Parts: sequence; structure tokens; C-alpha cells
Amino acid sequence: MVKIDWLLVVLLGLVLLSLEGAEGRKERILGDSPYELAYSAINCRKHSASIKDFGGIGDGKTLNTKAFQKAVNQLSKYASDGGAQLVIPAGHWLTGSFNLTSHFTLFLHKDAVLLASQEINQWPLIDPLPSYGHGRDAPGGRYISLIFGTNLTDVIIIGENGTIDGQGALWWQQFHMNKLKYTRPYLIELMHSNKIQISNLTLLNSPSWNIHPVYSSNIIIQGITILAPVTSPNTDGIDPDSCTNIRLEDNYIVSGDDCVAVKSGWDEYGIKYGRPTSHLIIKRLTCISPYSAAIALGSEMSGGIQDVRIQDITAIQTESGIRIKTGIGRGGYVKDIYVKGMKLHTMKWVFWMTGNYGSHADTHWDTKALPEIKGINYRDVVAENVSMAGQLDGISGDPFTGICMSNVTIGLAKKSKKNPWACTNIGGISSSVQPPPCKLLADQGPKKSGMCDFPTESLPIDSIEMQRCSYRLNM
Repeated sequence: MVKIDWLLVVLLGLVLLSLEGAEGRKERILGDSPYELAYSAINCRKHSASIKDFGGIGDGKTLNTKAFQKAVNQLSKYASDGGAQLVIPAGHWLTGSFNLTSHFTLFLHKDAVLLASQEINQWPLIDPLPSYGHGRDAPGGRYISLIFGTNLTDVIIIGENGTIDGQGALWWQQFHMNKLKYTRPYLIELMHSNKIQISNLTLLNSPSWNIHPVYSSNIIIQGITILAPVTSPNTDGIDPDSCTNIRLEDNYIVSGDDCVAVKSGWDEYGIKYGRPTSHLIIKRLTCISPYSAAIALGSEMSGGIQDVRIQDITAIQTESGIRIKTGIGRGGYVKDIYVKGMKLHTMKWVFWMTGNYGSHADTHWDTKALPEIKGINYRDVVAENVSMAGQLDGISGDPFTGICMSNVTIGLAKKSKKNPWACTNIGGISSSVQPPPCKLLADQGPKKSGMCDFPTESLPIDSIEMQRCSYRLNM
């Protein structure tokens, strides 16, 4: 497809998003005052201030790193007195990395743009994640994320679709030229934290992953638009990593990598750390990713992935729908995965699983550490213009088991593969799947078309109630 066609696809997706987006996207400034605002959040704040109060200048040229650091430090004093909100007004706010604090809201006006500095000295180095052992791009440390926090409680990053622009082209160039000495930064990373909300923002051109909650729990990410060139390296959209109790909903992602990638650590480091990702809900995701997946499970899954509920997914011009990727040495498990309702258009594969994927953290990985892949359920899937229905390859002596597919209709492209399915070292059942799947997915007959499980009981994240927060700011 030529470049102009990609642009049309993205524009069409944005139009659809504007018509059908989350309720949170409809929230706009109330009344005549530009600083009278309202939104839904897990908590409201007693105190509010503007970045201008701390010397911030939104001209797109002045570096505001110290202003952001000063603002967060000052507002952290209100953590025990109802919490505080930092408002970023209209303007272009150039900044390096800054840390958040507990009981804190970062709010971006609809015309606010946070611009990530391209000065390397504005990105301090931090240690590798303990569940990974070393950096992803290079051994050793990694650059801290633009917006970072660790050991926090009750943190909100929200806006009226305000923008965070990572200006990642410099980093992508360094990556392609093999000049990186440390791993690229992410846009947002929150570690060892609880009660997180990230809502109603546009994220552009991240140097690498966009949103990375890690070792955290009780997380809501909703109404996010993520845009990166489809050729940009490793610009994953949302990567929940060794996290529990997460809800991702109403997100629109155009990416050079997986739109959502579920992770839990790398090889022996992830096995030792032993913290799985579990109780994850992904709803109403729209994805465009020509070289990756709408949703990937792995390949860094050595701490385990369990109880993932995926519903109402739309993917356009995306290489695969749900992708499970692992390999010998990973250990861990991917189990109790439930998928219901996918609409896919122009795909290489609808279903893709492999037990032969990915590099290793170092040479010390355990050749006897085999992953366990079981209890993978797909139902109510419609796809068109597909090159191949499914490529499902387990591991010899360690098959992927308990796969269930029901009520699946796949329209093949004119230049599709001769054999629509390829399966090795897997086992499962199917019903009402067209074209008929491989014999390793034993056909149970049309009367079983609704047989694949999808849980009806709620998860703890569903019990979190949003509050309506209103503010009148004198700025």
C-alpha cells in the first residue's frame, strides 16, 4: 500500500474515533472561563496549581524541566491534605524527564503539548528492570521515562485530549544506526505503584514504548490516542508488565509495534522475580500496526500471564490479531486467555502462536525452562482480506494445549496462502470455524458454536467507581 493510503486509513480511524469514542473524550471546558473544567477520575483533588506558577513558559523553546520538578515537589506537600493537581495550560511545554508523586493529578489542557527534550542530558540513567536483567536496546542501564514514578499511590495523568510528544525521531535514528549505549526511554512509566489512571490524552512519537506500568496494580488506561509512524521501532502502545488488576478500554493506537503487549519479565530474570500479569481487561481497542499485532502476549512472559479478557477489538492493516509468542528458556506461562468479538480487516494472520520467538537476555538462560501455554479461547471473530487464517506452532515435547475457537469467519484475500492453516505441536477444539481449521483443533460440530469460555464474573478493577471532578481555576 502506498504512503497516501496509510494516511487515509489513519484519518478514517480518527474520524470513526471522534464519532464513537469514549464518553471521557466528550468532556470539554465548561462555561466561558478557559480554566473551568470537569472530568471523571478515580479521585478528585483539594488543591490545584498551574505550571506557570512555578516559572513554566509554554513557548516551545524554553526548557521547563526544573519548573516541572519544582511543581511536583511543592504539590507533594498536599498529599495528606486532599492531594493536588498540576494543570498544564495551552502552549508548547518543552521538558526533560520528571517524576510524579502520590495523590497527584497531572492535567493537560486540550491545547497543551508536552514536548520531550532532545538533549540527552535531560534523560537521567536508571538501573535495568530486575525482571529483565539488563536493557532492551543495549546491556546495562536505561534512560528514565519522560513521565516517571515509583512507589506511588493514587496517580492520575489526564486531559482534554492534550498531547504528549516524545519527538522520537532522534532516538529511532540512533537505534537504526546501532549507536545506542543505553535503552531508549518510554513516554510514561510507573513502577511499584497502586491506583493509577491515565485517560483522555494523545501520545505522539514515543522514543520506544508509550505507556509502561510495571510491578503495579489497580490500573485504568482509557480514551488514549497513540500515534507513531508504522515503521518506527518498538513503539508499543500500552505494555502492562508484571501488573495485576488492569483495565484498558476505548484506546486508539497506530504503532510501529504491538498496539498492546502483555509482559512479565525476561528469561531467568523474570522467572526469579516471579511476578505475573493477571486479571487484565482489554475492551474496545482500535489498532493499526502493519508489522505487529493488535494484542501480543509475550514474548517476555517469564513471570506468567493469566486471566486476560479481551473484548470488542478492531484491527485494520495489522499483521495479526492476537499473537502469543514465547520460546525455550522463557519458562513462565500464558493461560486462561479469553477473546470475544474481533473485527479484523486486511491481516497477514488472524491467529498466530509460536514457541520459537525472541532473543535471550544473556547466555545464562535455562534450556530446560519451558513455557506453559494452555486455555486459550477465541469466539465471535470476523475477518476479511486475510493472507492466512492461522499459524500455530507450539514446542516439540511442550505442546500448546486447551485451544478453543468458535464462531469464526475468515475471508481470505485473493492472494492468500494455499493452505489457510498451519499447525504443529498444539491441541484443542473448534466449532463453526471457516475456513475449517487444522485437524489438531478437533471439530465439535455447529451446535457447539458458543462453546469457548468467556467469564461472566467481574474482576476487582470493575468495582472502582469514578468521581466527577470540577474545578474553577484563577490563573
